[in-house]
Amino acid sequence: MAKKDERPPIATDRNILTKSMDDVMHESMLPYAEHVILERALPRVEDGLKPVQRRILYTMLGLGNTPDKPHRKSARIVGDCLGKYHPHGDSSVYDAMVRMAQDFNMRAPLVDGHGNFGSIDGDSAAAMRYTEARMTPLALELLRDIDKDTVKFSLNFDDTEKEPDVLPGRFPNLLVNGANGIAVGLATAIPPHNFAETIDAVIAQMEKPDISLDELMQIIPCPDFPTGGYILASDEIRAAYETGRGKLTVRARCHIEEQKNGKKLIVATEMPYQVNKARALEGILKITQEKKAMFAGVSDIRDESDRMGMRAVIEVKKDADAEKILQYLYKYSDLQVTFGVNMVAIADGKPQTLGLKEILRHYIRHQENVVTRRTKFDLDAAERREHILEGLMVAIANIDEVIALIRAAKSPKEAKEGLMKRFELTDIQAQAILDLRLQRLTNLERLAIEKEYREVGRLIKEYKGILSSEEKLRAVIRREMLAIKEKYAVPRRTRLIQGEEEIVVSREDMIVVDDAIVALLEGGKIRRLPKRNFTAESIASEKPVFIMETQTDRRLRFF
Repeated sequence: MAKKDERPPIATDRNILTKSMDDVMHESMLPYAEHVILERALPRVEDGLKPVQRRILYTMLGLGNTPDKPHRKSARIVGDCLGKYHPHGDSSVYDAMVRMAQDFNMRAPLVDGHGNFGSIDGDSAAAMRYTEARMTPLALELLRDIDKDTVKFSLNFDDTEKEPDVLPGRFPNLLVNGANGIAVGLATAIPPHNFAETIDAVIAQMEKPDISLDELMQIIPCPDFPTGGYILASDEIRAAYETGRGKLTVRARCHIEEQKNGKKLIVATEMPYQVNKARALEGILKITQEKKAMFAGVSDIRDESDRMGMRAVIEVKKDADAEKILQYLYKYSDLQVTFGVNMVAIADGKPQTLGLKEILRHYIRHQENVVTRRTKFDLDAAERREHILEGLMVAIANIDEVIALIRAAKSPKEAKEGLMKRFELTDIQAQAILDLRLQRLTNLERLAIEKEYREVGRLIKEYKGILSSEEKLRAVIRREMLAIKEKYAVPRRTRLIQGEEEIVVSREDMIVVDDAIVALLEGGKIRRLPKRNFTAESIASEKPVFIMETQTDRRLRFF
């Protein structure tokens, strides 16, 4: 039997609650962590968007902020998003919107920004009261058919509006634009991919569900970063696509230019993804000062970028080996970096690390669901229209009797009941006849109604065929995705290259050879001074026993 706790009760203020850590963790920390994971930091596998991004796009759709309309103040968009769907700080919304407009962050930007939206040098965007924005045409493809009951809607934070749980996402945005996010105990880093290649991969897996990863990698060989550059070929790329985790080596696109004066220029025209160009050049300046032996040949570092494109220049002295210096820059500077792939997304209601095949499988399932729901919606609308047209055709066939019946009726209600009884019509059909305009009784209009009836019948047959056949359903998805690909496909920017062997730095490369003066002082102390700064007077006060001239790469032994 457990001993009775005889400790005196803790004196507590009535406003302070005493709870065990187990209860606090269970009631506070775990729900918070779950909220951050599911509702903030990680994207959904279906549309590749985090909640704030989805809410921004849905807000812009509600404002009619489409590509064919003028840009609208960013502050208006952010304010609407905050007030209706996203009860957090305005900076979280604006920062997310800015990122969706940056072509050096997004492979396919979803926001068309007007004004200062930041730069690859790390400059921040102007305040939202100065900038303007609207959706890009591709953002509309993510939202397409949202009005046709294609996705589930939920109530917002104050139950006054409805917002989509996920967008229809008519292209695989998670792979096209990638994602970065840090949750509680979880993080995600999904690299961007080429638009056309991802659509081809979706179609390939849809037509052959058991397709191998190697076959998929014939279509998507590696990520395609918006900033271009090179990816070094390695087994890590396959590991990343198979397991969802891997490390890619990303390199700047550089070339060497010969100058008339004999000097050479190392020119970087594309930087690795998410590398700040200005900071990278500062880093190069720092390592040239720290590792003087290796970078003794570097005479100048400058940024010549302009509106025509990027151009970061490292000037090399006449007698130096530019190729060797470039290899050292790859090893020690941000001209070559590692991109850690960690493909975590919300799938089936929980965070999962997904490989390429799993991401495509989830996306295909989402598209099948979206097209099925849209087809049911269109079928219901077509059947309702067919029902009305059947009533109109009955009325037109018996137009004289219908007119006489309506004229004899004392009220619209009596006329409706008379039509329903005489021609065996439904309430909806009888109302449609009463709403009929006189101009529709002309011969041309009668022919138009008959033509529309035949067309609606054809559509109903087509919709039922799609709903009854998985093959037809997938044919619709394939046709629509190919149309999107044809409209928006762009060439690949990042090239896959074979990497060189690891750069080995010899001891000789690390040593700076310079003339020096070594002085043995009274008391057995030794001093070394650069020869260029040495004068006899500068050391006279320390009473040297003897002074010798030597070089910094030599060893001295004193006996």
